[in-house]
Order: sequence, then C-alpha cells, then structure tokens
Amino acid sequence: MGDTADIAAASAALVAEVGEHAVHTDPDHLRAASHDTWPMSTKLDRLGEHRYLPDIVVRASADRDVPAVLRIATAHDLPVTVRALGSSVTGQPLPARGGIVLDITDLPQRYELDPEDLTVEVSASYPGGTLEDELQAQGYTLGHSPQSLYRSTVGGWLATLATGQFSSYYGGIEDLVTAYTVVLGTGETVRLAASPRAAMGPDLRQLFLGSEGTLGVITSVRLKVFPLPRTRLLQTFELPSVAAGIAVMREQAAAGLRPFLLRLYDPTEASHALRDEGVSTPVLFAGTQGLSTVAGAELDALTEIVTEHGGKALGPAGAEGWMGRRFDFSTVENLLSVDGGYAETIEVAHTWRGILPLYDDLTAALAPLADEVLGHFSHVYTQGTSLYVILLGKCDSDAEAVRRLESIWATAMAVCLRHGAELSHHHGGGLARSPYTRRSLGSAHLVLRRLKSALDPNGTLNPGKLGL
Repeated sequence: MGDTADIAAASAALVAEVGEHAVHTDPDHLRAASHDTWPMSTKLDRLGEHRYLPDIVVRASADRDVPAVLRIATAHDLPVTVRALGSSVTGQPLPARGGIVLDITDLPQRYELDPEDLTVEVSASYPGGTLEDELQAQGYTLGHSPQSLYRSTVGGWLATLATGQFSSYYGGIEDLVTAYTVVLGTGETVRLAASPRAAMGPDLRQLFLGSEGTLGVITSVRLKVFPLPRTRLLQTFELPSVAAGIAVMREQAAAGLRPFLLRLYDPTEASHALRDEGVSTPVLFAGTQGLSTVAGAELDALTEIVTEHGGKALGPAGAEGWMGRRFDFSTVENLLSVDGGYAETIEVAHTWRGILPLYDDLTAALAPLADEVLGHFSHVYTQGTSLYVILLGKCDSDAEAVRRLESIWATAMAVCLRHGAELSHHHGGGLARSPYTRRSLGSAHLVLRRLKSALDPNGTLNPGKLGL
C-alpha cells in the first residue's frame, strides 16, 4: 500500500481527469480487485485474507482514460495493474505492489467485421464469448475457443498469450492476431500491424503478446476470422496406454493432419471426461472439419493411425458430450466453494521426446498432494504437445488447503524445471509462476528486462510479474 498523502493526491488528480464516478478507494472495491479465479486467491478470499490490495481502483469508461491514468500514475510514482473480467487462474491481474488497478471492462465495446479480408477490429474490452456468438450469427468464427471464452476479454487473450481448445487447427492467439493498439507506460499510444505479413524488421507484434500488462495496455485488436466449417465429424477412441496415445498424436502431426479437436485423456481423467466410472483405459477425443470430403478423409486417416497403435473407435458420443460441456468449470468451482476443498489446474508443455517422462514424474510427484491427479494432452504441434494436470482434494480447513496449494505449485514447478519443460502452455505466469520465470527463460530474461526498461522506464506497469 502507498503513502496516504500520495494516494490522496493521486486520487484527486484522477478524479479531476476521469471523473469522480470512476475512482474508488472504498474497501469493497479494493477487496474485489484483490482476487481473481486463481484457486489460491479463491481460498484466501474465503479466509478473509486480501494479500494483493490496491490503493485505488479506476474504472475507465473512455479510451482517453487509459493514457491519462498512466500519466498520473507515473507522476505520483504508483504502479498500475490492468484488470478486465478477472478470469485469470494464476493471479495476473492482482496488484503485487498496491497502487492503481485500472479496470477496463467499462471501456466502449465495439467491433467492425471485414468479410472480404476476413478480419475483425474489436475493442480489447469486448467479452470473447459475446463476440464469438455475434460473429457466428453472421457465418464466421474467431477459431479461438478457450475454456474461459465466456469469462474473458479479447485484450486478455493477447496479454496472456492464450490459446483455445481448437488450436491444433486454428493456432494460438499469436497466429490469430494481425494488429493491435497499445498504450505504453509513458502514456504514448502505438499501433503494431502486418497486412497480411511484413518483413520490415522484426515482428514487433510479438513484443506485447504474453507480457501480462508489464509492457503496455492493449486497447484495440484486429483478429482473423474464418467462415464456419461446412462439416464437423467427431469420434472417440480407446487406446491401450498413454504411450500409445502420445504416439498417435505425434504421428498424425508429422503426417500433416489438422484435426480441430484432439485430446488424449489418461485413465484417471478418462472416467471424468466420459462420465463413466467404469472406464480404465486412455481415451482420445478427435474431430475433423471443413469440406465434407476433406473432413472425412482426415478422420479416416486418423482412425487408421489409431488402429495401428492398438486403439479402436467407440463412436462419436464421448466427444459430442465433451463438446457440449467444454466451458464447464463446476468440478473445480464446487470443490473450492467448500471448507477445505481445493483444486488446481497446471498446464505445461514439452517435446515428444520429453512429454511422457514428464507426465510420469509429474503425476507421481503430485499424487501425495491430492485425492485425484488427472492428466490430459492437447494442443498438438509437430514438435510436441501440452500436458494439463488437474488436482482435486479435500482437507480439514481452508487454511490447510492454502498450504496444500502452495506445495502443489512448488512441487510441479520443480519437476518441470528439472525436465526442461515449458512452465506454462496457455495460462501464463501471473503470481503463481513469477518466482520461476528467470530460471525458465534463462538468458532470454535479459531481453525481457531490457524491453521493460525501454518501454516502461518508471516500472509503472504490473510489477511483480514475469520475474520483473
């Protein structure tokens, strides 16, 4: 928390600039801005612990408010942490050093579809699910479908380097963004674009993707859109082992297949995914799309690869069921809502060579820390895949649950660092992973520090994240 006199002076300056209605210092607003959907944060909120309180909350309602707030923050030496819908599960929008939380959810929400160039220009504050629904009504899709689609904003996707459940077909947000506008910590506004590709120096659009608000505030985005697929085919496969399933995923990627859906569940999570406690083998959900002939041919080719690795088709019902509930968070949320209940989701990534040893060691190391450790593989690349681990458990109190979650994170990150794995695939760093950032990035962290010094010389934006 900042000095009382400094906070009062900054508050007065903010009121004069953006209006009294937008500036809040009351306890209710401050507490609400000190939590997100990180399970650790949820448990601390239940305990009445607010470790990440801001001094001021500003709810920006006009585009000009963003640079104005940054200029005032710089003048009063206060940090600024940007917040939208608060759907982060790693503490990214939580103010580690107090200061100002800049809430952008009230900024004007608008978009403009360009059906010829197949792009949409959209304000960063636009809710992702709303935008996707409106585009689908016009025959288009973003192709970006994270589980948090209806709880997240477009700007948040860029800031956290998000990816969606259909990334094996459409790619991650880095593949879908063509341009965006960002306000620097100094209050300057810049536009980064390529139409459709540019070779005039480095691709500067990459600088702010995944920067978690530490380098600038994204205000407007231009994204690709795609015509809705004419055909979608789904299938569920049973595999004899996790190793066989990974081999299938690797082989289809090497062959150049492009299923829009490809998710391999280990035996423990397979029973949850199929909602059948009798399941004892891994299962693979798969889907192909596009022109009917292409979708059919790709599914036939994938089925052939599965058969060669000892698997068999079970029919589309399992994958269809998952498609219908793929935005459901209730298993995790229900556990977190009771005293002593805890749950965590940790997604990492590794090469094909490293992913199975990582899975074996990570699930073994985490097994003593939860009642259930579930694992699945998705987001497939030619060189490797992601691994998503879900931990579910119940202990005697919320205080003990907090300690258990701390142990889970320390254990998981230690195992991943030992294996040389990527510490995050799509949830980003936030507070959960910031202590491990420098070891993860190694010498590349020097580049991040130099960028921070150049673009945010006063260290205004979201300190305490990404090892900064």
